Amino acid sequence: MDLAEFNRLPAEAARNVLRPCLDVDRWIDTVVAARPFPDVDAALASARDDAGPLRTDEIDAAMSHHPRIGEKAKGDSAEAAHSSREQAGLGTLEADVQSQLAAGNAAYEERFDRVFLIRAAGRTPAEILSELQRRMDNTEADENAEVGEQLIQIAALRLEGILA
Repeated sequence: MDLAEFNRLPAEAARNVLRPCLDVDRWIDTVVAARPFPDVDAALASARDDAGPLRTDEIDAAMSHHPRIGEKAKGDSAEAAHSSREQAGLGTLEADVQSQLAAGNAAYEERFDRVFLIRAAGRTPAEILSELQRRMDNTEADENAEVGEQLIQIAALRLEGILA
């Protein structure tokens, strides 16, 4: 789909296109209402800027679609397909990296009671591990803000892929 087609979609169809990017009604409604976009950059700016920051309830709802980093998404949903593509850049993880991610994921889940979420696209496994370790020192509020920002970054990347 290109931008012109996205701009022409009826609102409900546009909502359906956006939902796999970020399943947050307020974000979806904001992006749909901002159409038509003059160019892809404007659409991505709207996706990144117009509905942030995400509220805790929105983050909790959106997180239900995200697998652990380093694990394959389950199912055949659009969200699972996006996640698989995003994590594909990690390649086949070495056993040491895989075990460090598994241990880090477990520690993070124990600390924050949710899976560790990070935009995987464009990051190496070492960068992801470093971010996981850094974020373990976050307060609950700081981590919530970081997760919200990561969700928005992921949403913008997914929208860019749709409009490419």
